[in-house]
Amino acid sequence: MPDQHSDTGLQTGDPTDLESDAPVATDRAHGSRRRRKRTDWRQGGTTVRKWDLSVLSAALIGAGVGVVGGGVVSRIAAVWAPFASTVVLWLGLAAAVVFALARSRPAGLLRFRPIDLLWGVGLGLALRLLQGWLSGADAAPFPSAARLDGSLPPGWWLTDALPAAVIAPLVEEFFFRVVVLVTIYQLLRRSIGKVAAGVTAALVSAGGFVLLHAAAGALSVTDGIQLCAVGITCALVVLLTGRIWGAVLTHVVYNATYLALVVVGTLGATAPAVPALG
Repeated sequence: MPDQHSDTGLQTGDPTDLESDAPVATDRAHGSRRRRKRTDWRQGGTTVRKWDLSVLSAALIGAGVGVVGGGVVSRIAAVWAPFASTVVLWLGLAAAVVFALARSRPAGLLRFRPIDLLWGVGLGLALRLLQGWLSGADAAPFPSAARLDGSLPPGWWLTDALPAAVIAPLVEEFFFRVVVLVTIYQLLRRSIGKVAAGVTAALVSAGGFVLLHAAAGALSVTDGIQLCAVGITCALVVLLTGRIWGAVLTHVVYNATYLALVVVGTLGATAPAVPALG
């Protein structure tokens, strides 16, 4: 039997959906009319209505300050400069997220359900396989971060692995798939319709995601296509489920699998050869 409480993407008309556009219900006992509690930001309501142009402006300012500030820090001649520049960028994005969530928390967006884990693992692995196919990984060695002695660089787990596997997915998904996507969708939903608003929001959030990575360094065409695929996939997860955690976990798995390949490639580079069995 289908779960009557499950999310249904951009569809409407479910009589059990408290997020329908019917705003009021009659209380016969008291002869008054009261609003139904909304449980899904995709159907509007006061919890998402506060995400207006001011939130979108804060997102643009936060991203701009982060990119410019990170660029300035990256020019400092110091070993810590690259990592510090990334932290400055994340702080700019995080400031916009905090501003938006301080105004309100869209109904259901931060809810977690076990199926979100399935979304994250399945889509994250699929995207990594797509990246391998696009980059010709079947004909190339594993990526590595080895030094001359064949070991991982000192502090690699702290300065590269942890930020890439945890911090980057959280900050970037909350910025692009929470603030940017949800705000654009809610601003356009009534004027152009839910489907068109969803497509527009997905494309803008994915495009911004690619541009942010391009600002950090030159991207090849293959890199751009893959990053766009990640952005579109995560946007669709949010639009179809109404929740953010499936997108965050997709991004986490996508990044973590690359880090796993780096570790295998690095440690395998110095492993003794195994004689072939004849």
